[in-house]
Amino acid sequence: MRWWGIRPPGGGVRRTGDAVEERPLDAEAGRGGRPAARAAFTTPTTRVPVPLEFARSARERRRGLLGRDRIEGALLLTPAGTVHTVGMRFAIDVAHLDRAYRVLAVRTMRPGRIGRPRPRARHVLEAEAGAMEAWGLRRGVAVSVQESAYGPDGPRERYGRQGPHG
Repeated sequence: MRWWGIRPPGGGVRRTGDAVEERPLDAEAGRGGRPAARAAFTTPTTRVPVPLEFARSARERRRGLLGRDRIEGALLLTPAGTVHTVGMRFAIDVAHLDRAYRVLAVRTMRPGRIGRPRPRARHVLEAEAGAMEAWGLRRGVAVSVQESAYGPDGPRERYGRQGPHG
């Protein structure tokens, strides 16, 4: 039976010792889903590229991190100006980015919250709570996005500071 409420049976909140399920953003076997686009991003202070998934379609952006127990790296919602954590199982860090992929604001959001829209934000970067501080993401930092040479739809270009949407 499919659960249509805000949280799945059992509360849906991750507890210490729970098994963690890792799955690509839109990998829905038998539902026509395709693997999420994989990439990486860096900042002036990161030494190792951080794994990145894209949510470009309306369906992918609506789903975001819902139904997941964790994320390895980050999720970039594009275009997007605000997010919510209603139905989320864990707290997340949210960074609002402008067109040039410069960080406008970074916030930590607990489950069940609705974020304020950021007027100049064109992209939103989501990660597990505490990750963005470790990566050195704060207001004014430029994020550089590099897409994989081969994504799920074949060869892709590489992008610099402008990112995949120029």
